[in-house]
Amino acid sequence: MQRDLFTYIMDTDKNESPEPMAACATAATDESSTPTTLRFIDLFAGLGGTRLGFEQACAEQKLRSQCVFTSEIKEFAVDVYKNNFADSDIHGDITQIVPSSIPAFDYLLAGFPCQPFSSAGKRNGFLDDCGGLFFTIHQILKIKKPQGFLLENVDGLATHDQGNTLKVILAKLHELKYKVSWQVLDASEFGVPQKRKRIYIVGHKAHTPDLKNFKPRFKSVASSIERDKPVKHTAFTKLLSEKFTPEQLIGKSIKDKRGGNNNIHSWDLEVKGKVNSEQKKILGLILTKRRSKAWAADKGIDWMDGMPLTLTEIQTFYTHPNLEANLEDLSKKGYLKFEHPKKKVITDGIAKRVAHTGAPKGFNIVAGKLSFPLAKILDPKDVAPTLVATEAGKTGVCTKNGVRRITVREGLRFSGFPDSYQLGDDDYQKAFDLIGNTVMPPVIKAVALRLIKSKL
Repeated sequence: MQRDLFTYIMDTDKNESPEPMAACATAATDESSTPTTLRFIDLFAGLGGTRLGFEQACAEQKLRSQCVFTSEIKEFAVDVYKNNFADSDIHGDITQIVPSSIPAFDYLLAGFPCQPFSSAGKRNGFLDDCGGLFFTIHQILKIKKPQGFLLENVDGLATHDQGNTLKVILAKLHELKYKVSWQVLDASEFGVPQKRKRIYIVGHKAHTPDLKNFKPRFKSVASSIERDKPVKHTAFTKLLSEKFTPEQLIGKSIKDKRGGNNNIHSWDLEVKGKVNSEQKKILGLILTKRRSKAWAADKGIDWMDGMPLTLTEIQTFYTHPNLEANLEDLSKKGYLKFEHPKKKVITDGIAKRVAHTGAPKGFNIVAGKLSFPLAKILDPKDVAPTLVATEAGKTGVCTKNGVRRITVREGLRFSGFPDSYQLGDDDYQKAFDLIGNTVMPPVIKAVALRLIKSKL
């Protein structure tokens, strides 16, 4: 069965041979003339993906590029950056750098921290210290007056505070006499086998860069898999192989938060104990029915995603003589929890959920997709979902050798980095913390080409 799957993977996109990825760009040479050198600074540098994409764009235009200043505060990121860009003298916290001390440069590059605007964060925006980092960028632009800039952030920035945060950013950039454009772009349309939407904001003193109508290029997961990589079998991967064939695993998420055929749940794996067919039906129904807003109205509270349901409420959509005994057994094994619904309480302007002890307790799913060693098995014919730092290392693939988590090299490939880029897998978690927060060099390259060209 695994051999058939491997053939399937090998045959996927057989006309799509992996493109040789360009190494870190070096200065372009032209014997007939001395090429222009574009000096740039790389802020919140991370893995250096922004620098890499910008250098590749310059090289394609036969322009020399020189990074004259780099800022990054994560020690592991600094070590990796220095290993891949040997000429780097990396400075620390950019908020502690006097702008006038930064060498003259032509372009500012910054993928400033995204958590304040991310759906995964608290979305405090400018109220957050990291959100305020934009004003550090603004101050540098104001004092140094470069030709242009390229900023990257999560797509949530476009809609944060009903779009007002972005309006403030654009207004502040226009004040500095930059012609500014912005666009939310998906990396999967730029030859990156990962769905990753980000906002790109660019500005130039002389022209308005056009970030529309890029020609889509697609690449699947299969083009980036290390197919002969040895598999270190774990108790969890062995359990997956015992319960499912490789074909049944492809494209599946392993979590208890949603129903449907594309999910494998804890009770499908019986990780907390045996589950009979009736109990599986009960769990599947509770998983979906608990999200109905009607329950909140009945209980007199604001709707919460995943309402605990009483025995009487469950009986409205499922009847069985052993229903109560099955629910108690599932609670005892840990598939369900017996709890009060939560009501929204606002204290000092901050909303939070607290148990509504005036409402009867009910049965609720014990959700937790991060509790599994693997949360997603990739489909080789598709692109990878967005690799976020907290979950990137929980992404798996099926190969001829069995089920395994993706390698660091695959994580880099899914992010558009060339194989010449060195990260190493000695510290897997730290590596994927960086990969989950990195920018996509191919998208940066495409955007930078629009930025540095005087005419499109």
